[in-house]
Amino acid sequence: MNGKFPKISPMGERAVLVEFEPEISQEVLEKVLFYKDKISLLYHEVKLEVINTYNSLLIKYISSIEDLYGEILTIKTLFQEDAVSRYSKARLYQLPVCYSKKFGLDLQLISEEKKMETQEIIRLHSNTIFTVYFIGFLPGFLYLGGLPEELYIPRKNEPRLAIEKGAVGIGEKQTGIYPQSSPGGWQIIGNCPVPFFDKNKLPPCEISAGDKVKFYPVSEEEFEQISEDISNGNFKLKSEKYDG
Repeated sequence: MNGKFPKISPMGERAVLVEFEPEISQEVLEKVLFYKDKISLLYHEVKLEVINTYNSLLIKYISSIEDLYGEILTIKTLFQEDAVSRYSKARLYQLPVCYSKKFGLDLQLISEEKKMETQEIIRLHSNTIFTVYFIGFLPGFLYLGGLPEELYIPRKNEPRLAIEKGAVGIGEKQTGIYPQSSPGGWQIIGNCPVPFFDKNKLPPCEISAGDKVKFYPVSEEEFEQISEDISNGNFKLKSEKYDG
């Protein structure tokens, strides 16, 4: 790990926190996901949950840990290797987005703030391959990194009380999709009709941390057709193995 060992500490009686470098980057994410897999493999016969963020892992046990510090020493043995393999499970998902005025509530605001035509904003957003850093805030909410610097913009000072399901927003250096109606302060630029969370499926969210996402623009008519296809069970999410 190039001499940079993570900080490992207890979080109560049923969890251990592993903290990597305090930065948001592809390199750190690949390290996080690599060790997430290693921890899951180490404990494949134990009931626990390993949750990742941008730069940390939370290991949640189903019951209290009998020897907490002995457990931490066991986990530390995983980080004594010199090399981290490149994360190779990533898939690239193609997601439709309607960027029309009906859905792009803040496109004009961003256009004025950035002195940029709305079509250029759409082009930059839809031409980017984003990385799924983690899923949180709401079930199925994808935190997507890789936003072009030209589109960086702060969240709203006063969040909206209700953001429409499927809304695609920009907040600071990220973009994300609201999987359900919710309060929110991100700048809304469009809507994606694809559902990202279904509690009746395994896994409930098909897209995982480490995967890639690329948006493609659709008209309002195409948006309605895709929504209808989804309702009828006739829509298939486009994805392929990512080798980039």
